[in-house]
Order: sequence, then C-alpha cells, then structure tokens
Amino acid sequence: MQSLVTPVHKPVAVEVLQEEIRKVCGAFDVEPMARTNVMAGDVATRRMGLFDTAIVALDARHVQRGMKSIRQDPGEHLFLLIQDEGHCRVEQGERSARLAPGDMFLVDSVRPSSFVYDGERSSQLSVHMPRAEMLHRFGKPCIDGVAISRDDPLWLAMRAVITKMLTEPGASAQLGEAMLSLLGAYLHSTKTAEAAGPSETLLSRALAMIDRHRADPTFGPGELARRLNVSERMLQRHFRLLGETPGHRLLSRRLELAHATLTQPRTTKPADGIAAVAYDAGFNDLSYFYREFRKKYGCAPGVVARRH
Repeated sequence: MQSLVTPVHKPVAVEVLQEEIRKVCGAFDVEPMARTNVMAGDVATRRMGLFDTAIVALDARHVQRGMKSIRQDPGEHLFLLIQDEGHCRVEQGERSARLAPGDMFLVDSVRPSSFVYDGERSSQLSVHMPRAEMLHRFGKPCIDGVAISRDDPLWLAMRAVITKMLTEPGASAQLGEAMLSLLGAYLHSTKTAEAAGPSETLLSRALAMIDRHRADPTFGPGELARRLNVSERMLQRHFRLLGETPGHRLLSRRLELAHATLTQPRTTKPADGIAAVAYDAGFNDLSYFYREFRKKYGCAPGVVARRH
C-alpha cells in the first residue's frame, strides 16, 4: 500500500525523541531496541483539516503510556492511529491488534496503552481529536480502543478523505466533518451505540453548523441559536460541557481558517493580503482579528505569512 507521507529516520538521542513525542502527543515512555542512547526516528506535525496530526517515525522496542503518565498528563484526546509503514501491535485494555500499513486504531489517551514495534522501523500518523467532543458526538463506542477493519467499506472512504486532507494545504472544514461523519458511521455500525440525549444531539449539530458557517461574518451565537431553535442561554449551557462558549468556538474556528490560508503556498494566497484573509475567514473588524490572532498564535498574521 502506498505511504501517505515520506518517513524520516535520522539518528537522534533517545531522550530527545521521547521529549518530542511528549510535546506533540503527551506523556509516553520510549524503550529503545538496544541499550543505546541513539535511535533512528523523527516527530513532525501537520494541520490536517480540523485536526492536529503527528507524524512519528521510530525504531523502538515499544512505546507505552501508563497510569502514572496519564495522571501527570491526562491529554484528553482520542488518537486515530494510522500505520503508514512497518508494523505495530497496539494494546489498550482488553483489545489488541497488529497493525500493518493502512490499518487504523482509535486510541483513548486516558486509558493505558502500549505500542510494540520490536525494533522494526515504523511510521505512523496520529490524528488528534478532542476526547470530550468525540464523546458528545459518538458516545461510549469511541473510547477504550477501537480497531477499524479494512474489510469495512467505510475504511476505504476514511482513507480517501485522509489522503485528500494531506494533499490539500489548508484542507477545508467540510473534509474534517466528512471524516468525523464516516468515523461516526463506523462506530455506530460496529457497536451498540447509546441513545444520544438531547444535549448530545444539540451539541453535535451546533459544532457542525459552526464549522460549516464560520466564514460568514453575519453568523454569530444568536444566529446559531435561532437556527437550532433554542435560546442563547440554553445553547451556552450545552457548550459548558466542552468548557467554552459558542462565541469562543466560532472565534477559534475562524482563526484556524485564517491561519490555514496564511500557511498556504504564496501563489494561492489572496492578492489583497492580510485584510482579505481576515474577511474571507469571517472577520469584519481588522483590529479585532489582529488582536485575537496574536493571542492564539503568539505572533502577527504577517509573520506567519512570511514564514511560508
């Protein structure tokens, strides 16, 4: 099967590679194949549609995340692990699966997990999904480790969407939502899903609507509540489950859209510069855009544009 990315296996100190994994994925412990201070591997990151994604290449004996690590660094993510090259045996709870290139496994960051490589060079993509949001979208079927069978036609559809998100800089929110819809369909087709309560249904619809209309400057929390046929106060109560407000969620998605545009190749950026990027991302106040962009990314939009 053709690889999704080109892996990088360069000599690196074990403690350095472990620290890079911890920065990107959380508290994991790396066990090298031999008693040596050097491994072959690399950790890179990429924004893929709605998701932060880690690309991890290594030749370890195994990588583990135990209860001590979880208490120190809860993480609160689900990792959609995609084996790109090599093999890995992933274990979580009572579930175990041997992954060959193309196989996928949904890992729960708040449960102990182990990834066994036995020294074979491996390259994996880890797509990070907020755990609380996934629970509200899909319920308990998405936690405690889920192997995604390539015998299911939905696996092929997910693979196609992931490939498209990787090959298109600044991939659209629609692709991210398509990926989540396919994952939800798979989870609900393979396990008995709990009946979604009213808050789960409303929150899922609200999140999807924000992603769909974030570039519309006239779309705000009031319009979101109106389209969902609820009061703004009720909408805010549902968003408390995620620890944020509808307005903060909408602002974050607009900033992410602007950032994705600014990191595209120069030939694809709007000719009118930063102002056009802001307006196309749903902002109608440039000073507000600059202020909030600095808060989120630590630098001005122009700095990000010049880096790419």
